[in-house]
Amino acid sequence: MKLLRTALTATLLLGTTAHAQNTDISGSLVLYTSQPNEDAQSTVDAFMAAYPNVEVDWVRDGTTEIMARLEAEFLAGAPQPDVLLIADIVTMEGLEAQGRLLSYPEADTSAYDPAIMDPEGYYFSTKLITTGIVYNTAAPFEPTSWQDLLRPEAQGQIAMPSPLTSGAATIHMVSLTGSPDLGWAYYEALAEQGANPQGGNGGVYRAVAGGEQMFGMVVDFLPIREIANGAPVRFVFPDEGVSAVTEPVAILSTARNVPAAQAFVDFLISPEGQQLAADMGYLPAHPAIAAPEGFPARDQIRLLDFDAAQALTDADANRLRFIDIFGQ
Repeated sequence: MKLLRTALTATLLLGTTAHAQNTDISGSLVLYTSQPNEDAQSTVDAFMAAYPNVEVDWVRDGTTEIMARLEAEFLAGAPQPDVLLIADIVTMEGLEAQGRLLSYPEADTSAYDPAIMDPEGYYFSTKLITTGIVYNTAAPFEPTSWQDLLRPEAQGQIAMPSPLTSGAATIHMVSLTGSPDLGWAYYEALAEQGANPQGGNGGVYRAVAGGEQMFGMVVDFLPIREIANGAPVRFVFPDEGVSAVTEPVAILSTARNVPAAQAFVDFLISPEGQQLAADMGYLPAHPAIAAPEGFPARDQIRLLDFDAAQALTDADANRLRFIDIFGQ
């Protein structure tokens, strides 16, 4: 009993100390994010519950639109956000190269795969959002690989998001075309199959779920969430592997409230923040946090290689090659 009382006292003291540290962080924090509205609100609510003296003002839009807004603010000399939470690390690499991000090397990333974190602490991956194959339950076959989309039965039945409008689709394109088993020849074959990349992932999911198309390339959480609600779709992690965006968070070099921005980063990559991501239905980036229902175990998901710095260098060439193949 004495040992138990000692342990309980230590726990209470740690909790009190942590709460005191959290209440030391205060003021206004401005967040720009590409999270879906409901997820953004849940993230902000959880952070403000942990840091009750911080008031978060947030703006939500697609990554392309958020960056257009931010670029306009840069030109005007008046960037508004303290922190960014957006889809992909290629965008973060570009901002880092421009000197727009503030390094936070003190953040604890020891539990994470170094491949998904910036080594100098300019951005931090908060989850793994993979792109695989969604198919309608009325489809003529069940795909297991990317090559299956080239089967004759899939002709004219493939929906794809466009890398011209979707950051996840851009990373997916770079990952697949960089694979020695697929390459640009795969995208050329998709064009011959009648695939017509349009818009973002939401449109792809709706087209397949509604039966307008039988197959699609889409981010994992959209179909996995809806399968549990009875949607007539299934999701496949193809044999060759999947691409992944990591929804990184970063502090702007012009941040007005750096302590609160650092606290926001700490919260998202903490076990509590990672459990929040899992509770939302995302694959957490932290290896110790279990995947949500509907996902296979982490060690069963193969990630395709991706070099963010090289993708940034090749961005214009990749975009032009895509346009040349699909005529967009």
